[in-house]
Amino acid sequence: MLIDVQNLSKSYASKPAAQNVSFSAKAGSIIGLLGSNGAGKSTIMRMLVGSLTPDAGQAFINGYDIVTQRRQAQHQLGYLPESALGFNNLSVREFLTFTAESRGFSEPQKRTLIDNVIDQLDLGDVRHKLLGTLSKGWRQRSWLGQALLHNPPVLILDEPTDGLDPNQKAQLREKLKYLGQTKTILMSTHILEEAENMCERLVVMRDSQLVADGPTAQFLDQNGRLESAIHALTATNTDQPAKTDNKAGS
Repeated sequence: MLIDVQNLSKSYASKPAAQNVSFSAKAGSIIGLLGSNGAGKSTIMRMLVGSLTPDAGQAFINGYDIVTQRRQAQHQLGYLPESALGFNNLSVREFLTFTAESRGFSEPQKRTLIDNVIDQLDLGDVRHKLLGTLSKGWRQRSWLGQALLHNPPVLILDEPTDGLDPNQKAQLREKLKYLGQTKTILMSTHILEEAENMCERLVVMRDSQLVADGPTAQFLDQNGRLESAIHALTATNTDQPAKTDNKAGS
């Protein structure tokens, strides 16, 4: 398994953010991480990428422990944070160059990796434009480029299409589905059509706990449609239903 999560737990000021969460993901699959705001999705992702240390439990990225082998684990993954911002005064190519230098690649390696990512994500027309001048769709694609730069086997994507217009969403989804043929992708999303159309499996969280984990088809079969099943699993007295594209205001 390229992602193996075993009873991960994390609390903030004694308030649980993730409690004994366990799941795994094999190579060449897209896994959807679903749940209402505050359910613990981002906490799980931040622990997996090494920016948070678990209070308990273990997790492995391509066999490397995220705590005791953090650097090796981080080399196995690429991370797209939610609402990726910053580096507005760098061009797309400068941003990718900075990323490559941060990862310690040599000059010839940098050029090859950057050119590959620019071609792979069709960034050629914007490669010399400043990130701060780009639409959110192009910024997201540029940040996906930094996640892909070192060709990792695992991608962890936090709300990758949030805030994009319909055309931008469609384009990015197609890129991710193509990448998911060979890479393991763990992505959080509030858009249920996205989960239904892209994800092989769903991991569902509510109130810091995992409440369901299984093939996407399993959720469709249980309640006839994905929205009904996921809302039944995630809703609390204060929750709102997970978004669908026609309600997302995109």
